[in-house]
Amino acid sequence: MHMDHLLSFDVEEYFQVEAAAARISLQQWHSWQSRLHIGITEILEILAEQQTCATFFILGWAARQNPDLIKKIAGQGHEIASHGMSHTMIHRVSRDEFRQELRDSKKILEDLAGRPVLGYRAPTFSITRRTAWALDVLAEEGFLYDSSIFPVHHDRYGVPDAPPQPHQALGPGGGRLLELPPLTLWLFRTNWPIGGGGYLRLLPIRWIDHALRQAESCHTPGMIYLHPWEFDPQQPLLPMSRLSRWRHRVGLRRTAAKLRWLMNRHRFTPVCCQLESLQAAELHFSYGR
Repeated sequence: MHMDHLLSFDVEEYFQVEAAAARISLQQWHSWQSRLHIGITEILEILAEQQTCATFFILGWAARQNPDLIKKIAGQGHEIASHGMSHTMIHRVSRDEFRQELRDSKKILEDLAGRPVLGYRAPTFSITRRTAWALDVLAEEGFLYDSSIFPVHHDRYGVPDAPPQPHQALGPGGGRLLELPPLTLWLFRTNWPIGGGGYLRLLPIRWIDHALRQAESCHTPGMIYLHPWEFDPQQPLLPMSRLSRWRHRVGLRRTAAKLRWLMNRHRFTPVCCQLESLQAAELHFSYGR
């Protein structure tokens, strides 16, 4: 019997990605065409076809601009969670600014969804050793789980020695909450990022399938993540480096087909449906220095 895995979407506009942040400021976001509805519409159609619900980590800014879209997601039974307000990596904000972003996004999303927001994912997985204080703030603000820590080496994020399975994350100030890392593949004594975004678009789909089955063999669910803009191959080109543009656009035409392929072979749920059992995780890991 296969276990249920976790399916999530980071709801943000295509122009809000970190790779474009140096050339498109928050103040310029309104000058770019919104295309959020294109990706969300296709995602909701796929989920309805598969009779599956997912967790949507929604940017507060995007929710404020698209309230009816957020109500539609919630109305179809999907879990609403927070992706912050401004898509600013955590090392660029103060503790107080981070706390305010959490409170602002939580209020907007709870007002739209009509139910509590329990989970959070940082922009660009930016909870690292350097910003582990954010775990303490999340716990203080009443969040029950986080999905921001990628247990890999990467040029922008990652805690390579963090556990790849769900665990109790301990912040440097003693805060504690459930951590749900994105799916990785254990190969050559290393965790390789594989469970979403550009990795899922670029790599052979059977590698992601193998990583999910590897997680099953350890009796733990794998966390898949995607973005609405990854279902929109017609989106405008962004001002970014060649490498960043390749990362951003590679495999966009294959995203929907790959998601359907995975959903035909594995069962997925939102985090809230497994939260009680996941919170029983006995593994603890300290992110304090």
